[in-house]
Amino acid sequence: MQLDDNLKQLMKELGAAINDALSDSEEISEAIQNVRNAGYDVFLVLEATIGFNKRSKTDGGEEAGVNSLKSGEMKLKVTAQDLKFLRSLKISIEDLDQQ
Repeated sequence: MQLDDNLKQLMKELGAAINDALSDSEEISEAIQNVRNAGYDVFLVLEATIGFNKRSKTDGGEEAGVNSLKSGEMKLKVTAQDLKFLRSLKISIEDLDQQ
């Protein structure tokens, strides 16, 4: 997949924001310090899977579609990736429709 420069920049900003959030977390710093105090070195490696789907131009008007729904109703758009993920959790769309 070819990434345009704008998406590359957005991905870089997202990575920096995640890194900053982890670095600024007092809970994480305290937990790491507790491990060090116990006599261990700490190597923290986190893996994140982030997916991107280009929306079609018709998807841009989501707010108008939501506003046109009756009170208490929600519109759910499910992608093929969503279905694959739900199946991996043993959840089918039929189960969601019944709730």
